[in-house]
Amino acid sequence: MKHLLFVCLFVAQGLLIQTAMAEEATSSQATIPTIEQDFVKSINQFSKAQIIEQFGEPAKSDDVKVKGSGKVVASIWLYHFINTAADGSYYETTELDFIDDKVVMVAFLKNDGSEGPEASQQYEVPVQ
Repeated sequence: MKHLLFVCLFVAQGLLIQTAMAEEATSSQATIPTIEQDFVKSINQFSKAQIIEQFGEPAKSDDVKVKGSGKVVASIWLYHFINTAADGSYYETTELDFIDDKVVMVAFLKNDGSEGPEASQQYEVPVQ
């Protein structure tokens, strides 16, 4: 009887460990939300590599480099039609401003990004 109880506990422990590991794996591969407010609240939790993994390479990018070393310290990326407003309509362009590897500013534009910020909604990303 003791052996049967031991085997049952051993099997249960194995199943619980597998479940916990599966939940951890899914949470580490979280997708970036595309609805405007949810996007702003969570985008700074993702690295450039994770953003590229979900949305692909940006349509346009500009890097700010340190003179002499060439090290990239800031970047501006533009994506097209990845974010929606509360009413479900798409913003034509989303601008992501990076310092090092993290997003510090998001701007939603109702144009292709070449016309300037006149028709845009800008947000500073909360620091975590």
